[in-house]
Amino acid sequence: MRSMKSQVQDYISGKRLLITGASGYLASNLAKLLKDSPCTIRRLTSKAKLSPLQGEALFEDIQGDIRQSSVWEQAMEEVDAVFHFAGQTSVYVADADPVSDYQANVTPMVLMLETCKKYGRRPDILFAGTSTIVGLPEKLPVSETFPDRPITIYDTHKWFAESYLKYYARMGFVRGTTLRLTNVYGPGPKSSSEDRGILNIMANRALSGNNLTLYGNGEFIRDYIYVEDTLNAFLLALPNMDALNEKHFVLGSGEGNSISKALHQIADRANEKTGNQVKVEHIDPPTGLSPIENRNFIADPAAFTEITGWQPQYSLSEGIDRTLESFRMQKK
Repeated sequence: MRSMKSQVQDYISGKRLLITGASGYLASNLAKLLKDSPCTIRRLTSKAKLSPLQGEALFEDIQGDIRQSSVWEQAMEEVDAVFHFAGQTSVYVADADPVSDYQANVTPMVLMLETCKKYGRRPDILFAGTSTIVGLPEKLPVSETFPDRPITIYDTHKWFAESYLKYYARMGFVRGTTLRLTNVYGPGPKSSSEDRGILNIMANRALSGNNLTLYGNGEFIRDYIYVEDTLNAFLLALPNMDALNEKHFVLGSGEGNSISKALHQIADRANEKTGNQVKVEHIDPPTGLSPIENRNFIADPAAFTEITGWQPQYSLSEGIDRTLESFRMQKK
């Protein structure tokens, strides 16, 4: 049986891959991961300029507003697969302006799919969804069998976008699947949303010698998944799209850790590396905190693993070490 890496390489060799939200966290990490692969990588971004990457891959950059159909007509030309990572990611920004959030998270999906339908293109579309679509689960771990009960505007709009993808896949216009992500962390650019990438924020603070802040006693459980594990799951989805099409999957490490434990690990390891005396400070939660913050979550990725063979490679402690080391090298 071929290795998982060879399956991916065989699939993408000679193909054109579109990565949306190319200046963002997942997208920029994916482009770096694929830069030495024999393929064409088209990076779609709203930013004026992206950092150049050197490798075997041929890069094509497109700058434009993904809320405009003309941008998708250009971006989707001769594309074999799409990693759709673009979007607005803050729960609080979505609550403050639901219309703008709809335009950022739902409209682009519809325009992309309509472009495929109009021009007869049938790419494989991999969508970065969110595990919080299930709302506040009553038991753990969470699998695809759980009912969807979004309790925020952000989750509702991600659910809409996911539903559109399933519909167009069902009608045969594309092949598509959604990976509902848990708490992704690891090296990469800072998230554009202040309520995202908390472990990364805390890792940088610890390396700078600043104490870490924790709301309450930090007892809520999260499923933290290292960014490289996350991206390997997206890549492994490609050669398995026959089985993944029209579906969604919950993607996480399958391991639960309290927020308190994660922050204390960051502080302890940063102190060992730097000689600092960073501590974790417990503070009162701010007013207006979204109820989605008060949840426990552990993913059950068994269904995705059974189809693709994917397994997370990094434990939380290993991922924190790699993250701290990466950020530390950047500060030198």
